Amino acid sequence: MADVTRPLSLAAHRDADEIDRRNLDWYIDKAVQVLVFIGGISAIVFVIGIFVFVTAEGLGFLVDAFDFGEFFGSPRWKPTSEYRTTYGILALIAGTASVTGLAMLVAIPFSLGAAIYIAEFATGKTRETLKVLVELLAAVPSVVWGFIGLVIMNPLIIETFDVPVGLSVLNAGIILGLMAAPIMTSIAEDSLKAVPDRYREAAEAMGATRCQLVFKVVLPAAKNGLLGAVLLGVGRGFGETMAVLMASGHSINLPDSIFDSVRALTATIAAELGETAVGSDHYQALFTIGIFLFVITFVINLTADLIVRGIRKG
Repeated sequence: MADVTRPLSLAAHRDADEIDRRNLDWYIDKAVQVLVFIGGISAIVFVIGIFVFVTAEGLGFLVDAFDFGEFFGSPRWKPTSEYRTTYGILALIAGTASVTGLAMLVAIPFSLGAAIYIAEFATGKTRETLKVLVELLAAVPSVVWGFIGLVIMNPLIIETFDVPVGLSVLNAGIILGLMAAPIMTSIAEDSLKAVPDRYREAAEAMGATRCQLVFKVVLPAAKNGLLGAVLLGVGRGFGETMAVLMASGHSINLPDSIFDSVRALTATIAAELGETAVGSDHYQALFTIGIFLFVITFVINLTADLIVRGIRKG
């Protein structure tokens, strides 16, 4: 008689190996899901942890020494005065807003123009080269931009406009605009590429020129995504520290012109936190500024994200 047990044994082994592989694949799949979940939830945990830490450090000032009218309405920031300490951040807010506003005036035309050219006009190697260069520009450290403002822009502004100091709103605004432009360009280009091709095909079928296609069809269709890019650029500029510290002059002023030196909120924290006594009112006031900055940047980025999500769903 033929031995039938051997084939049956081989088949059983193959079935057992297949079951083991399926079990292994199931465990690997679950492990990957857990790792991805941890990676995704960690961002939320870190954001909450940062907010809790900053709030806890500044809570003493908010409870004991905080005066809403003085804090937001006074331009006098004198936390180390021997006569009367004042914690007014109006001048710091004005400095931050003026630098960020000028930066957006610089960044928006450059970034939108670059995004339109890359998305709608450039082709082949030209497009790929420009995209790589934009990404490389975004990778330049902020301290390098600060040195550019300090060493190159400062004497250039003094010579060009005949002013005594070149570390001013103009200097910081230009540097900050160049820093914000790459991220705005990348997001704006993605928004333009997200416009359905049928819009372009319909416009071309009606005889529209390339410029008419871009400005009357593509840009209106991508307006929410472009607005999201601008808001993210504002958030990037509002939270920048080192370049603004080096290029703005770091002087507490309510600016009357773009040639005035100013001090930003972020630069104040960076310059003073290391020299304050831990737990003092000055220390806690700096963390209160951090809370204010956190809330503002969170609102700006959340608004931008909601706008971008809205255009994707639409």
